Amino acid sequence: MSVSNALSVAVEMALRQRDDARRSLQDARSASQAAQAQLDQLEGYALETQNRWGMRPNAAVQPEVMYHHYQFMDRLGHAVGLQVSVVGSHVERVSAAERSLLQAELRLASLKKLLDKRQRDALQAQMRRDQKQTDERAALQYRQSFNGS
Repeated sequence: MSVSNALSVAVEMALRQRDDARRSLQDARSASQAAQAQLDQLEGYALETQNRWGMRPNAAVQPEVMYHHYQFMDRLGHAVGLQVSVVGSHVERVSAAERSLLQAELRLASLKKLLDKRQRDALQAQMRRDQKQTDERAALQYRQSFNGS
């Protein structure tokens, strides 16, 4: 029965690992969504800023102002590029967490299957022992009744 207990402990550990992997996946997805939301916000701000500058036809703008605007837009574009790489790394983390969860679920399923098989085997062995004892008692009673008569 110690093998069954050891398997039960292994199943419990695998269950905890699966739950941890599930939480990690949820955390990774949340972080990925937050990074994507920040990227969307940056892109929206860049588009809004560009549209504000584009709405002034025939407007006279000093060169220094244009220089600062282009410099700001370059920096904003750089921030968008950095955020794109952050989103990409979060997508990779989500994929890794999904793979980890899948592995944990497969391990848990295989351990449960093995535990079930061992329990079925132990139950069948017990049933065979019980049947053997019943058969021996019946044979003994038959011999006693045959010898007694």
